[in-house]
Amino acid sequence: MENEILPVKSRVSEFLHGGDYNPDQWLDYPEILKEDVRLMKLAYCNTVSINIFGWSAIEPEEGKYTFEWLDKIMENCEKNGTHVILATPSGARPAWMSQKYPEVLRVNSDRTKNLHGQRHNHCYTSPVYREKTRNINKILAERYKNNKALIMWHVSNEFGGECHCELCQQAFREWLKRKYDNDINKLNQQWWTGFWSHRFTDWSQIESPSELGEMYVHGHNLDWKRFVTYQTIEFYKHEMKPLREITPDVPITTNFMGVYPGLDYWQFAKEVDIVSWDNYPSWHNDYESTEDLAEEIAFVHDINRSLKNGQPFLMMESTPSLVNWQPVSKIKRPGMHMISSMQSVAHGSDSVLYFQWRKGRGASEKFHGAVVDHCGHENTRVFREVTEVGKVLEKIKEIKGSTIKSDVAIIYDWENRWAIDDAQALKKNKKFYEETCKDHYRAFWKKGIAVDVINMECDLSKYKVVIAPMLYMIRPGVAERIEEFVKNGGTFVTTYWSGIVNQNDLCFLGGFPGPLRKVTGIWSEEIDSLYDSDRNYMNIKEMNGLKSIYEIKDYCDVIHAETAEVLATYKDDYYKGMPCLTVNRFGKGKAYYIAARTGMDFNVDFYGKLIKDLGIKGAVDSTLPEGVTATKRSNDKNDYIFVMNFSEKDKTVNFKDTEYYDMVHDEKVTGSVTLKKYEVRILKK
Repeated sequence: MENEILPVKSRVSEFLHGGDYNPDQWLDYPEILKEDVRLMKLAYCNTVSINIFGWSAIEPEEGKYTFEWLDKIMENCEKNGTHVILATPSGARPAWMSQKYPEVLRVNSDRTKNLHGQRHNHCYTSPVYREKTRNINKILAERYKNNKALIMWHVSNEFGGECHCELCQQAFREWLKRKYDNDINKLNQQWWTGFWSHRFTDWSQIESPSELGEMYVHGHNLDWKRFVTYQTIEFYKHEMKPLREITPDVPITTNFMGVYPGLDYWQFAKEVDIVSWDNYPSWHNDYESTEDLAEEIAFVHDINRSLKNGQPFLMMESTPSLVNWQPVSKIKRPGMHMISSMQSVAHGSDSVLYFQWRKGRGASEKFHGAVVDHCGHENTRVFREVTEVGKVLEKIKEIKGSTIKSDVAIIYDWENRWAIDDAQALKKNKKFYEETCKDHYRAFWKKGIAVDVINMECDLSKYKVVIAPMLYMIRPGVAERIEEFVKNGGTFVTTYWSGIVNQNDLCFLGGFPGPLRKVTGIWSEEIDSLYDSDRNYMNIKEMNGLKSIYEIKDYCDVIHAETAEVLATYKDDYYKGMPCLTVNRFGKGKAYYIAARTGMDFNVDFYGKLIKDLGIKGAVDSTLPEGVTATKRSNDKNDYIFVMNFSEKDKTVNFKDTEYYDMVHDEKVTGSVTLKKYEVRILKK
């Protein structure tokens, strides 16, 4: 899975534009299939993802195949120069399989068995389902291996969920045996099963967590989630095998779902040739600003870029207008489709792809947004906006394949999230791990500074600053690498609720933050959880660029400085005057400890000081107005700057002695540029 097959076949020189196409739903409407060819060219769409849920259309009965329709579509795509991302159909099973082989149906955590229906309702462990998917994938690969339109395989769709059937129970036990060297006493020690007399004496006694049985042994819960990720990946690898054997030069992906908590994408990313994800933000909602939502989506884009060490990713799905499943399915306002699409490109995507090409006539997604509406023609606002995106992608195609360099990394770790969410501590349903990571990220986004979003296993040496909010879990070797990073001159920032447990959720003994105690130079004695209405304050001693006082909320860590210098103290409560912000000089670098949950005012000021002190540069040499951000992609020849206005007002960005070329408007830009509401400018330096 190296560069010889990445990111797509070498003949694809442009950005991919298009998306999910379901011709199998329109086989009785040949005039529509013919019209789709014309409309795709009109909209500058060069790529289709097909066969994602096509199993019943190509195998309506067991062993009976009807590939004629797909043959024709593939031939037409080859003839018209349309790229095809061909999917394996395992995301949804045909009814005949569920009826004849009920073992393929999932069992829920309450041990009830699902009926046939919906999608992703299958057992990844089932030998029958694995055999059926292997067979259909082998046929697909053999049939279309020589079709020049085929540029990528799309395995299944949005993997997720878990099965608790007996096959999965036994697979879980075998996985545990391997992890714990077939020593059940070792498992008991790591799960701390002596509590509540839950010690196991035989592997057969172990079951998956259930609301009807065991669900409060945190090591157990963690290992089950790890197993679910492992078993899902094993199923994916099983599906991938015939594709790899028959079409070794065709890259393989599957579409991720942002920060979906059910799977560890750091593990999954190792097995895909190119990362892709489905992007469905709730634009224009009534609970956050456009700027705040844009920052959240940027954070997820940067995760997907970071999953393969900075390699460009694909935005596999997005909506050109609205979705039909959010609490309020609001239409994208004029301009939002362009800027949201270009945002993905700005953060490293080499595609803008949609769900879906044409709205269906029936079933649950008939009102989901699409390029072609039920009216069936091109004279719609949405079609025009999609066409404009296609034109822009054509103008900037030289940017495809370029990369982003970051001096800053934020650690967002799936296993750490699992452990925090499962912990019976702090504010039960408001621990805010994901939100806190985004809060720290936002301080850099506002200044147009690139950030990699990594996990705790990633290489730290290439960064100037590494930030690890709420690093509750410390897996083996992580603290040592953090120490090495700081010792060699790096700046490390961590917060309250860090260094608490090991990889199996056992608390470190000897004082928190456990293995981070030496590098941070502090001892955490206890942590106070505040009610939503509670507030305390951080008194800054003396730091250039910071105010004298900042409001804090939710969590106050009561800490003692050991080798660290105290930079700020608490204003109120019994821990008044105790450290709230510290820095520890360690080797050539520094480690900061933020003991309370801070607001954006502190984050912007604090990181602004670090940015200045360390000489970290943004995408543009300019102070960006509120709501405006900038990112930079680069290749061997040029830098490409995306300046984006995620506010509802016109904003002006002033440049310092730099001339740019506006790739979309075909004009030189000097001195300044004014961006209208939801406008993006793409500048070449």
